Amino acid sequence: MSCRWKSSRVLQTWARPLNSEQLERRKETGCRLRPCKMALQLPDLPTLKIFSFLDAFSLLQASQVNREWNRVAENDHLWRNLCLKKWSFCNFSKCLGSQTWKQFFLKQTKQEYQMALAQPEDFIFKEATGNLGIIGPMAYLSGNGPTMGGQKKSIICTVSSKHMLYAWDVQEGTMIWSSPIQQSSITHLATLPQLHLAFTVDLEGTVKVWNCQDQDALATFPVSQACFSLEVCLTKDGPFLMVGNSEGDIYTLTVPELRGVSKVHAFKYTVDLLHCSPDKKWVFASGTHQNILPRVFFTECLLKPSEGKSPLSLSIPFSSCCRACWAPRRTSRITLMYRRGSSKKTGFTTFDLMTERTGGRTVIQAHQVATFLLPVHMESPIWMGASDGNMIVFESGPYLFLFTISGHQLQRFENHQRTIGNLWADSLHVLTTSMDDSLHVYMWEEEGRYPYLKSCCHLEHIGSDLTPSCYVSKAICDNVSIVCVVSKNRESSILVMYSLHT
Repeated sequence: MSCRWKSSRVLQTWARPLNSEQLERRKETGCRLRPCKMALQLPDLPTLKIFSFLDAFSLLQASQVNREWNRVAENDHLWRNLCLKKWSFCNFSKCLGSQTWKQFFLKQTKQEYQMALAQPEDFIFKEATGNLGIIGPMAYLSGNGPTMGGQKKSIICTVSSKHMLYAWDVQEGTMIWSSPIQQSSITHLATLPQLHLAFTVDLEGTVKVWNCQDQDALATFPVSQACFSLEVCLTKDGPFLMVGNSEGDIYTLTVPELRGVSKVHAFKYTVDLLHCSPDKKWVFASGTHQNILPRVFFTECLLKPSEGKSPLSLSIPFSSCCRACWAPRRTSRITLMYRRGSSKKTGFTTFDLMTERTGGRTVIQAHQVATFLLPVHMESPIWMGASDGNMIVFESGPYLFLFTISGHQLQRFENHQRTIGNLWADSLHVLTTSMDDSLHVYMWEEEGRYPYLKSCCHLEHIGSDLTPSCYVSKAICDNVSIVCVVSKNRESSILVMYSLHT
């Protein structure tokens, strides 16, 4: 077991301060902790500043030294910052309920530990039934939300070829809400779990926001052309929705009113990719057309446009970009996957972004940190993910690879018999699915010089229909559940839900 998960166990043990009986027992057994002179001399503010540099495990250890350190180490600001650093939450106050940030941190860490050790028999299997059609985009509506009835509930949103939006209770395996049939096919879906909102856009370019409770949408916004990208951005100034269309325009809208804030013409071609950085400082935009150079926008300029001025942005000199990932814990680092030359070689390039004042104005600087091309014999990947800013994970045929951003191969996994059809990654998990209806779970480990992937669990589809899938399946997860789409034919697909025993 790695140090990270050992620490997770110890977090639970060290989470509560010692009572008088425990202190007395330590004195009797010679385990008494000596008072720290520095703690007696320093007032709260300097001590709080020092504690802000500690990780969670060290902070829990410090809290056991004496009553003064324990009181400072309980400060909610310290634990909130640890949550923000680890999970990139922008505003989770609505999801805390009666919990403190420390309690929230410990609970989330415990759930991570349980997921890392889970085996197939630890999951409850549910399968959605009904005439759902082909299930398209899906996203968690409350993947890290508050508990209900003492148990964590995972709510998933899906879109189907029946022109409908659905909300599902993963633990129960039941549909809890469905929208009316829409006039046009829904092409994109995004969610804002912190506010329990879902956003859709259809073939006609109509953007809608839903609370997945009421029958009708809360607001509607018509875009003149078909939309190809959708991104929710939760900032200190509130939530915003960004939409990229086929004319190369990026719309920024308020949430939930969908009132237009700005419209920027970014490219001559489709905006296929829109990604906000974890700290919401940057917006990456790109198209897959070979003549498009990706651009990075300073988010504040999109949210608070100045009349007559173009938003602060920078073009990145790598065309044919097909994927991009921000580093979850290095907020100004982005890695691009691109195709190069007639042979369509796949390459990866990584940039660090920064703003700089020159000549009385602010400009964006992009420093290329690393770049490399994959070997010619390696099958070009379709999907990718990123970890701490130094790692890239991607699929190639039936294999999953972990490379450094400089091109050094660290790991290769062979957990699938057939080609990996889909890869999904966040700062904690990596999921892979293949057309043999199997799903594999990995989790990021932090031990030694580099983070690495731990192979956790292999799940086979155990439904009644044993016919192998004909189409690419996809999967997403949170800390207590995994949801997978299995497509058997052209007309319909199955929603498969796994939830951990609680």
